[in-house]
Amino acid sequence: MDLSVLRNLISRYCAGEEFWVDSRTVYIGHKEPPPGAEAYILQRYPDNRIVSSKYTLWNFIPKNLFEQFRRIANFYFLLIFLVQLIIDTPTSPITSGLPLFFVITVTAIKQGYEDWLRHKADCSINECPVNVVQQGAVVRTQSHKIRVGDVVMVREDETFPCDLILLSSSRDDGTCYVTTTSLDGESSHKTYYAVPDTISYITEREMDSLHATVECEQPQPDLYKFVGRINIYKEGEDPIARPLGAENLLLRGATLKNTEHIYAVAIYSGMDTKMALNYQSKSQKRSAVEKSMNVFLVAYLCLLISKAVINTVLKYTWQWSTNQDEPWYNHRTEIDRERHVVIRAFTDFLAFMVLFNYIIPVSMYVTVEMQKFLGSYFIAWDRDLYDEELGEGAQVNTSDLNEELGQVEYVFTDKTGTLTENRMEFIECCVDGHIYIPHAICNGQILSAASSIDMIDSSPGGYRRDHEDLFFRALCLCHTVQVKEEETVDGIKMGLHQGRPTSFYISSSPDEVALVEGMKRLGYTYLRLKDRYMEILNKDDEIERFELLHVLNFDSVRRRMSVIVKSSSGDYLLFCKGADSSVLPRVVSGKVEQVRARVEQNAVEGLRTLCVAYKKLSPEQYQDACHQLSHAKLALQEREQCLAQAYDIMERDLILLGATAVEDRLQEKAADTIESLHQAGMKVWVLTGDKMETAAATCYASKLFRRSTQILELTKKRTEEQSLHEVLFDLSRTVLKEHSLSGCSVDCQDYGLIIDGATLSAVLKPSLAGSGSANYRDIFLEICRNCSAVLCCRMAPLQKAQIVKLIKSSKERPITLAIGDGANDVSMILEAHVGIGIMGKEGRQAARNSDYAIPKFKHLKKILLVHGHFYYIRIAELVQYFFYKNVCFIFPQFLYQFFCGFSQQPLYDTAYLTLYNISFTSLPILLYSLIEKHVSIETLKRDPSLYRDVSKNSLLRWPVFLYWTCLGLFDACIFFFGAYFLFDNTTFTSNGQLMTTNTQMMFGNWTFGTLIFTVLVFTVTLKLALDTHHWTWINHFVIWGSLLFYVIFSLLWGGIIWPFLNYQRMYYVFMQMLSSGPAWLSIVLLIVVSLMPDVVKKVLCRTVWPTATERAQSNGPCVTVESSSIFVLSQSDSGLSF
Repeated sequence: MDLSVLRNLISRYCAGEEFWVDSRTVYIGHKEPPPGAEAYILQRYPDNRIVSSKYTLWNFIPKNLFEQFRRIANFYFLLIFLVQLIIDTPTSPITSGLPLFFVITVTAIKQGYEDWLRHKADCSINECPVNVVQQGAVVRTQSHKIRVGDVVMVREDETFPCDLILLSSSRDDGTCYVTTTSLDGESSHKTYYAVPDTISYITEREMDSLHATVECEQPQPDLYKFVGRINIYKEGEDPIARPLGAENLLLRGATLKNTEHIYAVAIYSGMDTKMALNYQSKSQKRSAVEKSMNVFLVAYLCLLISKAVINTVLKYTWQWSTNQDEPWYNHRTEIDRERHVVIRAFTDFLAFMVLFNYIIPVSMYVTVEMQKFLGSYFIAWDRDLYDEELGEGAQVNTSDLNEELGQVEYVFTDKTGTLTENRMEFIECCVDGHIYIPHAICNGQILSAASSIDMIDSSPGGYRRDHEDLFFRALCLCHTVQVKEEETVDGIKMGLHQGRPTSFYISSSPDEVALVEGMKRLGYTYLRLKDRYMEILNKDDEIERFELLHVLNFDSVRRRMSVIVKSSSGDYLLFCKGADSSVLPRVVSGKVEQVRARVEQNAVEGLRTLCVAYKKLSPEQYQDACHQLSHAKLALQEREQCLAQAYDIMERDLILLGATAVEDRLQEKAADTIESLHQAGMKVWVLTGDKMETAAATCYASKLFRRSTQILELTKKRTEEQSLHEVLFDLSRTVLKEHSLSGCSVDCQDYGLIIDGATLSAVLKPSLAGSGSANYRDIFLEICRNCSAVLCCRMAPLQKAQIVKLIKSSKERPITLAIGDGANDVSMILEAHVGIGIMGKEGRQAARNSDYAIPKFKHLKKILLVHGHFYYIRIAELVQYFFYKNVCFIFPQFLYQFFCGFSQQPLYDTAYLTLYNISFTSLPILLYSLIEKHVSIETLKRDPSLYRDVSKNSLLRWPVFLYWTCLGLFDACIFFFGAYFLFDNTTFTSNGQLMTTNTQMMFGNWTFGTLIFTVLVFTVTLKLALDTHHWTWINHFVIWGSLLFYVIFSLLWGGIIWPFLNYQRMYYVFMQMLSSGPAWLSIVLLIVVSLMPDVVKKVLCRTVWPTATERAQSNGPCVTVESSSIFVLSQSDSGLSF
């Protein structure tokens, strides 16, 4: 058999049909086509399950173990544990195996619990009830049981369970209105259409009688593109084929609005839906701190191997002479003597590795896991992150990235629903240079909404009055707004209230709603669209009717829309509104300069502006326009280009009427938050699916762009005029020339970049060999680096993720954060180092798939500048402190081998070896890493620049790491040699014991080790106390309590004969040591000498080279004392006392 045939068969039956054909055929209702039609080929598609979880019941253990043992420390301790099992080592296998088992178990439980929450969220979606038409009746079933080809009935305010093709609706014209907030971030209403041939199928029985197939492309992630056709079969007639486009496709996650119900057929299900295809696969995110820990562990592992090699070499060098074999008390067996020297050397090397392995403590990972898990509760408990309107506070979906919040360099934010409230408000309009403002002050009196029409009434008649009427009528007619009557008091539908409609407006654009509502406040009310007639109520309370003939829809290239209407007098009118740059060049008359000046002034104030124009059409011109539009709409190939050409011909020779100004309200304190992020050294990018003008206005309002910012455009419009190559190099020369001229000058030009999705695709497109475009990506990055802010508009969800990945993988490797509120933001949230979801109006997909969820954008300020700052400071100290205290712990053991003939004799008792990292020194650093505040919360809020002190992983760089290591080596030498000189002179007592002459202590191996261990425990604990700035009663209890615990434990361990021990070498050692007065003095002296260098270094640095944080500490108290517990809310600040 041919291999290609075999491969196709495998693909067909194992991978699914969509992988081996370019298109799919969907049989509506699973009915076979009638005889004579195309052959019936049963195709298999995935079910309608959505999976966002990472593990299953079957792969949890192997997959989780694989991920955990990818950590260097875990893998290292596994090897040590195996070595202890295989060969005879100085310590028991339990000392390595038990802590490792504890770490693995705790981590697995935590990650399993987090994934279980994701499974619950998936189940709530997959088990959502849906209505499916089967055998002429509506059957209630669960979402995951939907199959491709099922006819689904969706009711108003329900979410579409999969990707559907609209067949019919409860509306007579076969349209429905949909909000796609969870997909593209737009909460406005959009209109979708059924093909005319299926509109009449309005009941379940009629729908069950429909014989049709849908041929369409295979699933692909572009939300705005769909190509297909529907073939309808009727008895005795030829099949009818109709084209299908994006206007017929209802996407999963969108919501049906203002339509009682619809019938639609499922064409993409489960993970084939466009929403699912725009999800990034979940991957384990690792923080920069964890990566630094792994690097430091490698360094310490090299140090450990070096120690073991040095000791092994010196041992065999010392034993080279036969007279200097092993000590008399450590005779080797005959078996040992007969083994080859290489095998004996390797065994000794492994024994030394085990003896020194405590330099890499597994307890550090346990402490880090506990610190992250417990520390995450401070975000959830913070009252400042609680929103009264939602009744919810911040949520932590993963605790592995807490410290990453303090390292963010780039913030990628969505616009709609994240920066803005998506609530448009009409501000003013300008007609022929005259300004009209609702609720304006006229003659010293504030005009109400009802009386504001007096401003218009007072205007003179004639030409100006005619233009006013045309302007207000234009805004009442040139839109796609739908009217929904509002049910108010006691469920009674109120059509009119005091002669005015109480209905409300919905539209695909919130700007249109704001404009129509603004006209209503100025006396012209849009009533309804009924039977192709638009009705408006003028200022005289008279109803005017206009026949709606054609709608020239808005698109991002034209940046305008138009309608053609017929008045009651028989006049044909074309009304056009759009961006000033697209309307004004087409105007042939009107007061252009006055209107242009007002538009520019409103744009500077951050308002969204539109220009309005019109022209009258003769009957001949109208007939010609109808012919052009009909021809373009029937085109099956290049339909968009044909329509654009027809629109361009019609929208010429316009007469300018005026302009409007609308405000898109920002979320509370959004501008202040962005300003604080900039002061903290972060670059903020806005990634939105919205059009460029809308997004740019929001950027100005949020102060992302300033008045002095020079805007650079990298858009489709510009690349059509010039080649992409020329545009990129022009922009590059512009920013780099300014950068080179300004140098270090403070007054350098501020640049802002605007790029759209189409141009971004061209920039990121893989270059062909020899095409000369290989460096487009690098040039684009260089331009972005020299811009203070970047706006990316018309972005598809995957493009948002591509932008984040592009910056994340650049040569600087910056830490990125993505924040959004809709399902269209999930991809970039998953791609960024830290993903934050906003619990907004656009569903909870972003919040569910994020690492952290907050109610409002303003809460980002505290979660980064306060929580992130504290988390990083705490865990950086924890990591460095752990390495420091273990160098202090193990290096004396290394030095001791020079004095015991390299016999692998432990310096410390087994109990001390086991409990040092578990009990004696772990709790103080854990508490420090939970509640330390080196500066106050108010200081961090007031001075965002303090964030720069901890950015770029500044506290875990190599110089800082080497300082802590050298400090540990210094202290270890003080411990060992200080104790060694105390035993310099020894004599035998009458009972044969060896006694030191200067301290009168019983001399011995365990006394020597216990003295060193005592100085060690007190020194490392007091070192942490010196680093503590924020003291509470629990700090005192843990720090002094841990020292007291060590003393009590040592007294009990050496003061009682324990029956379960075969030997008790520590009996009476600790009491005898403490019975010597000089020993007490020596302990105190060694502690002081060990701590002195660090104290001197801190004083010098604070005096000579203070950081911004240290200066902030100097302005306030360096050490704060607070009596409250970490679980009690502070009265002075609305956060937690942590």
